[in-house]
Amino acid sequence: MITLFPSQGDFCATAYIRMADSDLEFLQTALKRHWSWVPSKKAKGYVNAFFAAQRRGTTITAKVVGNHGTYTVSIQVAQQGVTSACSCYIGKHGHCHHCEALALTFLADPSAFKVVKPKQIKEVRQLTDVRASLESVTLDTLLSQLKAQGITQKAFAEQIGMNTRHLAAIKSSELRHHYFNELGATKLACLWVLEHLGKAKGKA
Repeated sequence: MITLFPSQGDFCATAYIRMADSDLEFLQTALKRHWSWVPSKKAKGYVNAFFAAQRRGTTITAKVVGNHGTYTVSIQVAQQGVTSACSCYIGKHGHCHHCEALALTFLADPSAFKVVKPKQIKEVRQLTDVRASLESVTLDTLLSQLKAQGITQKAFAEQIGMNTRHLAAIKSSELRHHYFNELGATKLACLWVLEHLGKAKGKA
């Protein structure tokens, strides 16, 4: 049977695939420019050794067992450039062999990375959805959104009864894949303020 006029669902599916492919191509191109195909001596032993590998848009994340435990490694590609991070002791700014190995592992076989669609807060329907939603956005991004609404990091910290330096530590630690127990609750507080501030401005 030949369908001459695809349904709306077919168009939506095609558009989604093209969008996903666009993210994949953008990610692959950036990684190829940033890292050499030939792994360094330190990185070689970690290539293809990752597990729990995921891709969210143009961000890849995975875990690998290193000399001092299991590390979480991530690489994010945006129009501004490539940023990477690792929870190892030298990976604060991503300049470590684990990040290099992650890039080469992805380039060798992108299909080994489970594609995860970010879950927006409005898509949360049950308690088990909350964690997935919170993991789809960083505290740094949420604080930037608050700043765009005229709420500084200091003002937000004061209103939720948190020391400003502690809030900064929670934010920076997440970017290095070290997580404070208060991270999730702090993100929820940011989302609550953003939602209610937006509603208040809409009524003004």
